[in-house]
Amino acid sequence: MSVFSLFVHLVERFADVLEPLFHASAAAAAIILFTALVRLLVHPLSRAAARGQKARAALQPRIAELRGKHARDPEKLQRAVLELHAEEKVSPLSGCLPSLLQAPAFLLLYYVFSHSTIGGETNGLLTHRLLDAPLGDRWSDALAAGGMFGGAGLVYLALFAVVAAVATFGYRLARRTTAASAATVEEGTPGLGAVVKVMPFLSFFTLVTVAVVPLAAALYVVTSTAWSVVERAVLYR
Repeated sequence: MSVFSLFVHLVERFADVLEPLFHASAAAAAIILFTALVRLLVHPLSRAAARGQKARAALQPRIAELRGKHARDPEKLQRAVLELHAEEKVSPLSGCLPSLLQAPAFLLLYYVFSHSTIGGETNGLLTHRLLDAPLGDRWSDALAAGGMFGGAGLVYLALFAVVAAVATFGYRLARRTTAASAATVEEGTPGLGAVVKVMPFLSFFTLVTVAVVPLAAALYVVTSTAWSVVERAVLYR
């Protein structure tokens, strides 16, 4: 049995358990709980990333001294900052790991809900819905079926509203938590500082993702984004 067939089987069994509570949307609820499980597994790395960012912020005074000392030698400044990070056991890349490790779960959902057959058998998960929206459909399918205010279209409008609210809150929160570390990261790893600076805007990219992927994968993205914002609010307070 392939990993895709196993995943289909597990989601269907989980949906059967949740059916008395969520009825026709049981599979959607199973996907949301699957997302929560993935985030729980990744949470220790998120905590480590938060500690790393706080440690980088604590290094700011010492890095300011290095800037003054090596102002005329950027290469020497970069080496000195890297040595300081190594000495204090602080990695400028630690914040990227939680996102990278979630990618396989998202790709698994995307693949399963983009194929009508899995392992040579009919993909039964495509018969499941979130209210009036099939889990294997995209926003374009919802618009074609009933327009923006049809049953499936309204499901997407609700998702877009949730994403917009979460992204706005996440943007304000991320601006506060990444501004101080961007300069430090840039000196330690040239080019990465620019990535840190655009991170506050990444939540808004979720709107695009929700619009173009199967609804099941969109549920994963929305749930994971909301989790990330709440987690950041708790860990970086």
